[in-house]
Amino acid sequence: MTPRVPRLSSLWAIMKKPQAAVGRRCRKQASSLAGREKHALSSNQAPDGPCTARAGTIPEFPAGLAKGQEKVVLQAPVSPYHLFRDTAEITVFRESLLSWYDQEKRDLPWRRQAEGEVDLDRRAYAVWVSEVMLQQTQVATVINYYTRWMQKWPTLQDLASASLEEVNQLWAGLGYYSRGRRLQEGARKVVEELGGHVPHTAETLQRLLPGVGRYTAGAIASIAFGQATGVVDGNVVRVLCRVRAIGADPSSTLVSQQLWSLAQQLVDPARPGDFNQAAMELGATVCTPQRPLCSQCPVQSLCRARQKVEREQLLASQSLLGRLDVEECAPNIGQCQLCAPPTEPWDQTLGVANFPRKVSRRPPREECSAICVLEQPRALGGAQVLLVQRPNSGLLAGLWEFPSVTVEPSGQCQRKALLQELQSWAGPLPATRLQHLGQVTEHGGVRDDGFCGHIRRPISALWPSPQVVHTFSHIKLTYQVYGLALERQTPVTTQSGARWLTREEFHTAAVSTAMKKVFRMYEGQQPGTCKIRYKLCKKSSIV
Repeated sequence: MTPRVPRLSSLWAIMKKPQAAVGRRCRKQASSLAGREKHALSSNQAPDGPCTARAGTIPEFPAGLAKGQEKVVLQAPVSPYHLFRDTAEITVFRESLLSWYDQEKRDLPWRRQAEGEVDLDRRAYAVWVSEVMLQQTQVATVINYYTRWMQKWPTLQDLASASLEEVNQLWAGLGYYSRGRRLQEGARKVVEELGGHVPHTAETLQRLLPGVGRYTAGAIASIAFGQATGVVDGNVVRVLCRVRAIGADPSSTLVSQQLWSLAQQLVDPARPGDFNQAAMELGATVCTPQRPLCSQCPVQSLCRARQKVEREQLLASQSLLGRLDVEECAPNIGQCQLCAPPTEPWDQTLGVANFPRKVSRRPPREECSAICVLEQPRALGGAQVLLVQRPNSGLLAGLWEFPSVTVEPSGQCQRKALLQELQSWAGPLPATRLQHLGQVTEHGGVRDDGFCGHIRRPISALWPSPQVVHTFSHIKLTYQVYGLALERQTPVTTQSGARWLTREEFHTAAVSTAMKKVFRMYEGQQPGTCKIRYKLCKKSSIV
């Protein structure tokens, strides 16, 4: 039976105790629970897992730390309030979460693929593809990509024999394009160096396969091979921070280590893959960033964040002149490093969404590029546009794009620099026909699919410089868009790495979302088409 949340009357009785008594009780509890926690962690450790933790010691390391680095011992206390008290509490958490998952889990193609596959290597491959695609990408977006990928390359051997061009073409629009490239590199290593067999443990997966980090390795090992190893992704971070009221910065090394330790402690050794998927499913569907569905949460009775909300509500209902400090986290000395800092006060309007703490991110750096759609409208077989291939490393590696040059935001000399770039690919061109696309008109909003609303009066004075703004994960790139339509001239490409494509071929080529925006803008400026303002902003991802 799931333990019940303490009644509000009981909480009020605790609050009325003198502060000294509460402090003595918490310090005594901390000493007692620290010993029990050490026993619980050691008794629930996976056979080959690295977790042998005790209160105040963080044994696991986030991705990026050098292997062999010594364990970090916290300099300030960590209260048992942020840990699980004993094996009974852990058992309740596991059983409640798995029972909920069995009834509520979503029907997703990669789950069906893994559950129905008896060959371990093919099962691992199915999980591997899904986990890589799901990084920083929503489930709804991934479903179609995953289905097409598995239809085209159902085995590791099929993927290993594919070309990078084919991989980029199928991945186009999914973002973080290096994921597809590294996935294929990993498949080739398995086929060519590992006898076609995927490593079975998280440690060997991470060590041997390119692009496989700690999370992906743990997911493959637990779901495909049944290794009792925990995983921590964004959804699991949110669940654990709320369940144990961890208010410190989750991106810090110390907190990240603690979260991995908790994940390893909680994973069910009998059903590790299901447990890890259940934790992620809970974060994705119930314990969401905003407006979490606490009433539907299977582990609500164990949630410290929910208990804190109830205590705060009780305090507010008593109309107290002074606020009582009833926080259960009471380290012997100093500030608990897993609690929110004093500079981050509790926000009553957020409730459990006070956890986890919002991580401040640097704004993306801004860059400007002049880009040109060079077209042969009367080419044999239909109108064609020129695309050039990016280098095989770096931003958008290996993808195709319209010729472009990086320019200063001021726009000085961008026309001359762009013309030189075009001629380096296509030979002599009529400079007078290079046009910075003219003023545009619109009324109403513009969706990212390029569909425009009703056209009314010109408002060119408001937007004298048409541009496409595309925000990648760490770069805000502004494209100044040019067009050059050739009449009876057929330029000769002077370098490899460039090709002419029909408009139909362009839409199926390995091009980024940003290029599709540029082309939609160009099409909107041609005679006979509606003219719209394309200053589009969309969060996308790269590298």
